[in-house]
Amino acid sequence: MAIYHLEAKIISRGTGRSAVAAAAYMSCDVITNQYDGITHDYTRKGGLVWKHIFLPAQAPPEWSDRGTLWNAVERVEKAKDSQLARELIVALPLELPAEEWKAILTEYITEHFIFDGMCADVAIHDTDGHNPHAHILLTVRPLDENGRWLYKTQKEYLCVRNGEERGFAAQEFLQAQRDGWEKQYPYKKDGKKVFLPPSKAIGLERLSKQPKSTTYGRQNPITARWNSKEQLEAWRSEWANAVNRHLEKAQQPDRIDHRCFADQGIDLKPTIHEGVEARILEGKGIVSDRCELNRQIRADNALIRKLKEFLAAAKVAVTDLVQIFAEKLESIRDTLVETFYGQRQATAAHKYYWNQYATAADRLDRLEALLPELKAKTAEQKRVHKELESTGKIHFKKRKELAEKDAVLIEEVNELQSERTMLMQKLSLTDEKQTAEKRTSIQPLESEADRQYELSQDFFVQHEQAKKDYDAVEEESVDQGIDRKELWQRQQAIRMEDTPLLRDRLKAQYGRDFDENGFNSAVREMRYYTQARHYAFSDYSKKLQREKSRQARDSTQKPRKRNSELER
Repeated sequence: MAIYHLEAKIISRGTGRSAVAAAAYMSCDVITNQYDGITHDYTRKGGLVWKHIFLPAQAPPEWSDRGTLWNAVERVEKAKDSQLARELIVALPLELPAEEWKAILTEYITEHFIFDGMCADVAIHDTDGHNPHAHILLTVRPLDENGRWLYKTQKEYLCVRNGEERGFAAQEFLQAQRDGWEKQYPYKKDGKKVFLPPSKAIGLERLSKQPKSTTYGRQNPITARWNSKEQLEAWRSEWANAVNRHLEKAQQPDRIDHRCFADQGIDLKPTIHEGVEARILEGKGIVSDRCELNRQIRADNALIRKLKEFLAAAKVAVTDLVQIFAEKLESIRDTLVETFYGQRQATAAHKYYWNQYATAADRLDRLEALLPELKAKTAEQKRVHKELESTGKIHFKKRKELAEKDAVLIEEVNELQSERTMLMQKLSLTDEKQTAEKRTSIQPLESEADRQYELSQDFFVQHEQAKKDYDAVEEESVDQGIDRKELWQRQQAIRMEDTPLLRDRLKAQYGRDFDENGFNSAVREMRYYTQARHYAFSDYSKKLQREKSRQARDSTQKPRKRNSELER
């Protein structure tokens, strides 16, 4: 079942990460970070399905090389806690093939990031065939029309005029100065530090050449928009729209929604018990072997009543053999449609429940294997980081080796944490200790898959028996000398009346699970089958008639006289 997952992260030096390391990790590549000299080699990492770099029109063409792009990002950011890139991790629908994943990502990235001036690096990972997802690495600094980096924030000077204070950026101050605005500088007045414009500080000692400014400066409007909650919400919504468009195009019934339950108008709180099991209960009522048995008994009773009615009608209408045979054949044809439809429905249900069970079981297996791996990796990273901090600066070579190892471990821990978060979300878990309870809760899916398989086999046996019964009645009609053309016309007249009744009966039997398209397909297939049998037995009837005519002709001819009799 398709699920919604979009996780947004900021890659910052302040958390010990680098854009180069993240790009190398997700692309399974080897890249040297020119900022700190560390080489990140992930060429032996598995699970990579596809990778690609998308650039806006104004970006330098050499940035199509992954190492050049992300080293350019590292080079322009000077601060030790700079934000380097934005990473999005999105889940991909298992219902679609890998080519469709690429199409979804290309459409989404081009429309919402590239057209907005960002550079994007994307990679699809799928290590076990049950958890396909994509990493999207985005630049966070805008570009001008010549492909040069713009500022993320700039200095904003607090200027005064006639007692009013207002902020101006550097390029705005020239005009503001002509309009009478003045910068404020720190002066010493009466033993205290005060900010005054030069025109009001004649004779006072200036303490610094730095004018008064805002604490954080002024953010670039483009950067401010990219960093806003509204923009993230828009990206989340558009990802759901992109996936749903492709699911609809592929005629898949599933859809995903980025909104929480409250926003969707669902008066429920998400818990660990929601998911596949709850949807099965909601869609089918209370599912149990006893209820399924009762439904099967009611269906069998309806069939028995129909057969009794047919036998009673046959006794009354013994004079109309054509009508009797037509009703017999169409009654069996109804059984053929019903068992054909039932077998297909049970087979599809078996496949659905088994896939749900197998997918959940595989995810649980991966989560249970991942947790100790994550714990070990985290402990190892802390140990290496502690060793790095305790190693003196004179041990340059050892510090570099430790720094490289620490960077690799940080990326591996982040990847494992993201995978754990995604697996827990897909399994509707809020705590890692709930895996045993979850494994118990999915066992009904396996039982239901087994039950649906047995049900499909029962329908198959009934369907094959109905075919034999149909041929037996057809053969009997030939032996009785029934007119084939009139018989087929009577069958069609009965069929026009019986098909809507059969549809209504199956609707009542299957309830909300009734599939109109599946029923129409079963009617169509059985029309082809009965028509083929009609033609086959019509040929058989003609053959029998020719044989009877020949025998009758031979029996009426006089025996030829022998030569001796002719001589006499």
